[in-house]
Parts: sequence; structure tokens; C-alpha cells
Amino acid sequence: MNISQLRVLVTIGQCGSFSDAALQLDMSQSAVSRAIASLENELNVPLLIRGRLGAKLTYVGERVVAHAQQILELRESIEYEVNLEKALYNSRLRIASFRSAATHLLPPKIAQFQRTYPRVDVSLDEFDPAGVEQALRNGDADLGLLPLPRSEDFTTWEIIRDEYVVLLPKTEAKTEGPATQPITWDELSTQSFILLNYAECTTAVREHWSRWQQPLQVAYNVKEDSTIVSMVAQGLGAAILPRLAAMPIPDTVESRSLPVPLERIIGVAILANVPPSPAVTRFLEVLKN
Repeated sequence: MNISQLRVLVTIGQCGSFSDAALQLDMSQSAVSRAIASLENELNVPLLIRGRLGAKLTYVGERVVAHAQQILELRESIEYEVNLEKALYNSRLRIASFRSAATHLLPPKIAQFQRTYPRVDVSLDEFDPAGVEQALRNGDADLGLLPLPRSEDFTTWEIIRDEYVVLLPKTEAKTEGPATQPITWDELSTQSFILLNYAECTTAVREHWSRWQQPLQVAYNVKEDSTIVSMVAQGLGAAILPRLAAMPIPDTVESRSLPVPLERIIGVAILANVPPSPAVTRFLEVLKN
């Protein structure tokens, strides 16, 4: 039993003949006959009484048609909802992101997207990267912005590369040369650093220092990157942060490039085994452009 067969049966019941039903459905009369014969054979009951004056529903045929009409109406409702979604009407887009990307990357992209698709309900939640992954896995977010790489559970695309910079208090900077020049390892060795506590970027910094066999003196471990920038401005130490995490950098803080560049790759992720909705597909296009 399929939708086409049920539609043929309902149309014959309304028209009272195979020929009129075929004309209304834009089918050949033989195709209409085959559809009914196949349906009756599958159900093993006669649904129509054929005669010289046309076709009339049997008693069971009338009951089947009543249910068939409901099925066809539900099918139309499903098609209506799907077409709304494809046209991005009354659909939703749930974004999860870590703070610096949510602050500096997403607002102009969301604004651009909503100018084009004003009927999409867009929401944004901030988490740490592990929280973004969890939101995606739980179905609480449709896409997420994360540092890359991630696990194979996700399909990802690179969006931007974010340079790690050294932050120093301008009034007490123990550096040589202009601020446009990278700082040297010797200059860094004289600094005590304020690092993010339990963050992926801190792991990257420690690994980078270890790779180049450099000492890393840590004075403070702090949870919020904005707090770190304020502490640097007060002369409490230096910091190594991705530039987006450090922004806005106050006038009292000097930003210098590392002796050997270090970057974090920021990307967008969706669950690998979940087909993206039309809203997700369109927003990915905005991000990737």
C-alpha cells in the first residue's frame, strides 16, 4: 500500500468512475486500474464495484477511503512543514560557541544571516569547547564554533586562524625594540605569566614552550581571559593569549608576536551523522564566505 494507490482510490470514490479519476490525476486509465487491482490484491478485499455506469465503493471501501483521506491530509501537512523549512520559514538555528568566537566572530555573521532569513529563530549559547561538544551531542545545538581539530564525531570546517600574542604592561614592559617586532625567548624568560586555568589554549602554550625547550614561569592561573588582560594592565605579569581572547586590548597593554608563531584554528562543527537542516546549510555558507 502506498500514497499513490490511496490517492487513486479516494479520487475514484469522488469521481465515480475510473476514466474521470484518470483524467483528474493525469494518469492513463490502465494505470488507475492497475493501482486499484494491486491495492485490492494486497488487502484481499474488494474496494470497488465496477459497472456500466462507473465505479462505486464497497462498504469496506468506504471505510478505507475515510482513513485514506486522513492519510493524504497528513501527507499534505508534512509536505507543508517541509516546504516551510526549505524556505526557512518558521525554522530555527541553535548555535553554541566558546566566548571569544561568540564575541568577535558571530555577531556580524548572525546579523548578515538574519537580514537574508528574518523568519529563522536564531539562538546563541556560550560554553567552553567541551560544553559546545556536549551541546551538539545532546541535540541542544545545531552547530558549534570550536578550536580545531575535534574528534571524528564531528564534521568541521576551518573559519579563521587566531594568532597567540604576548601581552605586557606598557609601563613596565621589559622588552627591547618596537612593539611591531616579535618578542625574543630571552625577553620572555624574564617574565612571570598569568595563564588561563584548565583551558585548551593554555595546553597549547605549555606544549609550545616545551617544544622549544623554554622555561615558563607562571605567577597566576585565572579562569577568565578578561581578568587576565586587566591583571596585565595592572602590571601583575605577562600573558599569552589568542588575539581574539585578548580583545579588546587596552591602551595600557602592549601586544607582541611570539618568537615562533603559534596559532589556534577556529572552525565550525556539526555532528557527523546528522544531516544539516536547510538553516544550518545556509548559515554554514555565511560563515565559510
